[in-house]
Amino acid sequence: MTITVTGATGHLGKLILSELKGHDVRAVARRPEAVEGPAQEVRYGDYERPESLPNAIEGTDTLVLISASELGKRFPQHRAVVDAAVEAKVGRIAYVSITKADTSTIAIAAEHKATEEYIKASGLPYTFLRNNWYLENYTANLAGTLEHGAVLGSARDGRIAAATRADFATAAAVVATTDGHDGKAYELGGDRAFTLTELAQALTVRFGTQVVYRDLPVEEFAGALESFGVPNVFALALAQSDGEIAKGALDVVTGDLSRLIGRPTTTLEELLSKL
Repeated sequence: MTITVTGATGHLGKLILSELKGHDVRAVARRPEAVEGPAQEVRYGDYERPESLPNAIEGTDTLVLISASELGKRFPQHRAVVDAAVEAKVGRIAYVSITKADTSTIAIAAEHKATEEYIKASGLPYTFLRNNWYLENYTANLAGTLEHGAVLGSARDGRIAAATRADFATAAAVVATTDGHDGKAYELGGDRAFTLTELAQALTVRFGTQVVYRDLPVEEFAGALESFGVPNVFALALAQSDGEIAKGALDVVTGDLSRLIGRPTTTLEELLSKL
């Protein structure tokens, strides 16, 4: 069985490739030379160049479609992959989506919802891997957080069922290599949701530096992100997402992730202990 992973050079793609070691795995990337991992074959495929996609995924039994990263361009890019999958007669698609994609009020969920609907309409067997936030979203820039002693956001006391990329990658590999997942939408996330206040407290305990959570109006948080170098459109999307988190958009604890990976999900404290 040939498993093809698109977006194979990204953080999640690399981890999924690693989890699929020992299987017949093909990596598809815009820059094939940058692929890392145990892929048996690497092919060029660019979401922005639909003509490159049919050959990239030809002969695929299971296609792991990792969502594109450019806001506003995701759906057309995903549509091109799905069209190529239909043309190539792919066996099934496992699509990396977002929590509650079909009902979420988070702005960036709209393109995921459209993609899910397009995949359903394609007639191909599918599984939706609806990933919650990555824990790494909050640990990627720890130096600045610790320097300023503050976690910034607009989430108030909203809870986030985040998990590590590694846990999500393991789940994707399980779905890609086992049966019984067709037509399912897995709501994947950590076993325990946390608030940004609790995140700040965990950072304080781990690093011995006082860290507090500063809740800001959405517009002010977007401005702060821009001042840190985040592009305007992405800053607005992140800030708006926090506003929806405050309303419970990511407080989704289902146990789907721990059941798929066969163990408890990695906690925030466990991740911090390794940093």
